[in-house]
Amino acid sequence: MRYEAFYRQSIEQPEMFWAEQARRIHWDTPPQRILDQSSAPFRRWFVGGTTNLCYNAVDRHLAERAEQLGLVAVSSETGITREFSYRELHREVNIFAAVLQSLGVGRGDRVVIYLPNIAEAVFAMLACTRIGAIHSVVFGGFAAHNLALRIDDAQPKLLVCADAGMRAGKVIPYKPLVDAALNEASAPPPKVLVIDRGLDPQMTRVLGRDADYAELRAKHDGTEVPVAWLESNEPSYLLYTSGTTGKPKGVQRDTGGYAVAMAMSIRCIFDIAPGQVMFSTSDVGWAVGHSYNVYGPLIGGATSLLYEGLPTRPDPGVWWGLCEKYGVRSMFSSPTAIRVLKKQDASWLHSHDLSKLQWLFLAGEPLDEPTSQWINAELGVPVVDNYWQTETGWPAITLMPGLDMKPAKLGSPGLPAPGYKMKVIDENSGREVPAGTKGVLVLEPPLPPGCLSTIWRDDDRYVHSYFSHFRELVYSSLDWAIRDADGYTFILGRTDDVINVAGHRLGTREIEESVAGHPAVAEAAVIGVRDELKGQVPVVFATLKQEAGGGASEVARGMQQCVVDQLGSVAKPTRVYVVNALPKTRSGKLLRRSLQALAEQRDPGDLSTLDDPAALEEIRKALERGPDQAS
Repeated sequence: MRYEAFYRQSIEQPEMFWAEQARRIHWDTPPQRILDQSSAPFRRWFVGGTTNLCYNAVDRHLAERAEQLGLVAVSSETGITREFSYRELHREVNIFAAVLQSLGVGRGDRVVIYLPNIAEAVFAMLACTRIGAIHSVVFGGFAAHNLALRIDDAQPKLLVCADAGMRAGKVIPYKPLVDAALNEASAPPPKVLVIDRGLDPQMTRVLGRDADYAELRAKHDGTEVPVAWLESNEPSYLLYTSGTTGKPKGVQRDTGGYAVAMAMSIRCIFDIAPGQVMFSTSDVGWAVGHSYNVYGPLIGGATSLLYEGLPTRPDPGVWWGLCEKYGVRSMFSSPTAIRVLKKQDASWLHSHDLSKLQWLFLAGEPLDEPTSQWINAELGVPVVDNYWQTETGWPAITLMPGLDMKPAKLGSPGLPAPGYKMKVIDENSGREVPAGTKGVLVLEPPLPPGCLSTIWRDDDRYVHSYFSHFRELVYSSLDWAIRDADGYTFILGRTDDVINVAGHRLGTREIEESVAGHPAVAEAAVIGVRDELKGQVPVVFATLKQEAGGGASEVARGMQQCVVDQLGSVAKPTRVYVVNALPKTRSGKLLRRSLQALAEQRDPGDLSTLDDPAALEEIRKALERGPDQAS
């Protein structure tokens, strides 16, 4: 089918369209109703149908592809590669499910997973969905405070962690972070399941709370655990994302709608058929990791490559070597990763046989033209940009080479994916703007299958965060955009105070609160500033208390450490400026957009509401002299 007809049917006849797509997965009980949107903006897909993500990802493939590779877990950090056929994957997931049950985990219970990109992370996720437990994967290495916030919101029955992860050859102990988080949390789980990789010999255990996975695995080896058939709209997992407040949002995903979205998108967007190979370089802690390291490829009967390590270790050809060895058809990475490889000698790429590689998909941040042109020329395969959010769960704007590949346009991720009824509207009037005019990208309900169903235990926040920005009931992406006359969308950046650092969404409010935790800081403003490698980086401007001791450089270093301790190294400000005043409006609102413009050497815009012109001059002088601390 041509893209135009495929998309048009998804918008004009959504129930007919998604009923057809629902045939791509196994239903224990067929849906009784395809769509219920009687309580807009909430909606329910495939009402009354019962299914299971784990069954669709593993069990149903055993009849035809039991000996095919299902999962390949590669660690360039440890030098270990582990390969699992679908039969072996089925066995490991069943063992893990039995272990979960032995620790008291049942249907509806939450399990926090704090693991690096290792096979056990996949086993844990699939085992949870097998028994109807709700998993919440937290990026391994997140600071203890961040982990504690997510624990208190999810209130898990169990936390699964590793003794340590590794990055650039350096061991990163996880267990001390877990222990600190559980000490801080007001609702710590009664049990912790530890996967001991032998990386941290100093790891300590809490008697009666911590269980050893290897011991329990041996005890339950060979156990088969029955699948729990869930109604389509029961939650499958929670994935926390930064918002404009300090409290992270628990994006809640359903079961049936997500399974259908994965089955359709892996085939029609990523052009992966059963038996073919998908390599997503994401971490399992992110939305891409959930959808296209784990559920998408496995639901599609493909082989999924899971990678722990950097794209440049042991050499800059490591990813291309994996593509050659396993015959990767579609690869999914980020512009930041490609910019890193762009700095390396291209011979690392050309020394491998990449004849089976057909597509390179990039997402997580805007794709710049030089990066796109370089990798396209060197790799010799089409580069497919795509735009989505943690909330959508799968691409909202992209091209669909598995269905009907349209021409790419540099700077645009492409055209709306099926089910996404979108428009660009004026931020003040809410009216749709003409082609070529900047506005806010919004989606008209109902959101398609696979998108978030609500915020965990906070329906009011779901409505307020996404559907309360305009008079009309529309989902606001909180992204500026332009649509051209051909319907291609160009994403221009955030309308709120969330910044994108190498594909990681960080709330400036969270960073500001961490900086303000330093005893010498009076007030702080955090902005995202353009960066050639990472897309954006956090930059701090701060004023100090009169009684603050120590030099500006020492205090600035302390601010950075506060952020690392509270949020993790991914949020560490790259530059800190200590100033005497911050620019504000007469009503006391910080002029962050003006700060950002000055930091990027742009016109600061309308300053008619500025309270003290000297404050802006103070910022200019600080930028001229340079930061008090940089990293």
